[in-house]
Amino acid sequence: MASDINYQDGPDLSRRDESPAEDEPIHSPGSRRQTEYERIGGRTGSSFFQTLIHLLKGNIGTGLLGLPLAVKNAGLLVGPLSLLAMGIVAVHCMNLLVKCSHHLSAKRVVNLFLNITQLGFCCVYFVFLSDNVKQVVETANGTTVNCHNNETAVIVPSYDSRLYMLFFLPFIIVLVFIRNLKYLAPLSFVANISMCGSLVLIYYYCLTNIPYPINLPLAGSGVDYPLFFGTAIFAFEGIGVVLPLENKMQNPRNFTTVLYLGMGIVTTLYITLGTIGYIGFGENIRGSITLNLPLCWLYQVVKLLYSFGIYITYALQFYVSAEILIPPAVARCGPRWALMVDLVIRVALVVLTCALAILIPELDLVISLVGSVSSSALALIIPPLLQILTFHNEDMKLWVMAKDIGISLIGFVGFVAGTYISIQEIVRRNGSRHNSTHLQML
Repeated sequence: MASDINYQDGPDLSRRDESPAEDEPIHSPGSRRQTEYERIGGRTGSSFFQTLIHLLKGNIGTGLLGLPLAVKNAGLLVGPLSLLAMGIVAVHCMNLLVKCSHHLSAKRVVNLFLNITQLGFCCVYFVFLSDNVKQVVETANGTTVNCHNNETAVIVPSYDSRLYMLFFLPFIIVLVFIRNLKYLAPLSFVANISMCGSLVLIYYYCLTNIPYPINLPLAGSGVDYPLFFGTAIFAFEGIGVVLPLENKMQNPRNFTTVLYLGMGIVTTLYITLGTIGYIGFGENIRGSITLNLPLCWLYQVVKLLYSFGIYITYALQFYVSAEILIPPAVARCGPRWALMVDLVIRVALVVLTCALAILIPELDLVISLVGSVSSSALALIIPPLLQILTFHNEDMKLWVMAKDIGISLIGFVGFVAGTYISIQEIVRRNGSRHNSTHLQML
């Protein structure tokens, strides 16, 4: 595989403003250093539509499918209202992150949480793929064409879900060997179509199977709300790709329009699917709504199509960490070893995400944990603090500073509570699983 990446410069996700001012001429490609890592679409950059597609692709993933369970943890009324508020705040913070990156280079802190967040997403994708494909395989012999009956004649137990993760490992390694997302654009488009088709069928099933009357609590238990917070903030998976996408646009000045348009669509999807999914399946809702779908061939195909979309999304989320970690490492070796070092780091990172997924094979809990630990920091805590650090000497209004401090405090409380409750639940479930296995052996 020929290398098409120039490793002379490492990426700067939090770089100062590289886009020309409105009254400045646009420089030619040779007027400043520029690497393939700096632009997804090559030296010409990504178009408005391409950036929008990547933004949607980065946000419509496993987190969306976990929102019905999140609404269950918060309540039928509190959940959707909290999602709306969280969506508004998250989009505001995304915009702050972009603006501050033009003035202040705080890339070490940002990059740290970007790495934790993106690799956390990748761990979740391993668990999602294994759970959904495992369910399809185990029910294949009894799967029917009758989607109005959620029963199968024969369920054939297969391998542990962690073995499915190992099965997917080489395929994901091959995927991340595609080092320029320009070449993934066609696959990304196909994945978007697959996921959109799957979502349409999921919406259709939920809407046509709404029970009446609806007897669900309007507010959930306060103890479960931190799990809602972690899952909900995780759902905003695109926070990690905001800076790279803005940096790679042909005209970065249009990114604000892309951000508000794309995230408006995404937030609407989050609220509607979270609400009708919880109404449709009630207390039986699982970590991913796909696992609740009828075991008929139509919805088995839905699971496989969405899994294909998640498989491609892994490359988009992984790209951000690769953009941060690989160039500095490659810069320390000679051109002769550049490609080898690049590929070795990619393999090591994929293996790391697989290993972490194997350690915590609980989809809902790993989503909540990743959301609480890293997504809350990147989406809610850091951007407001960056605004204060960046503009405090520029006559920042008191109410703006109070707003920023308030958002950061909310993010910090969610970080602490969500992390504690998620870890506590992981320990409890691991203990239950261990006791169950021990009893079976006896």
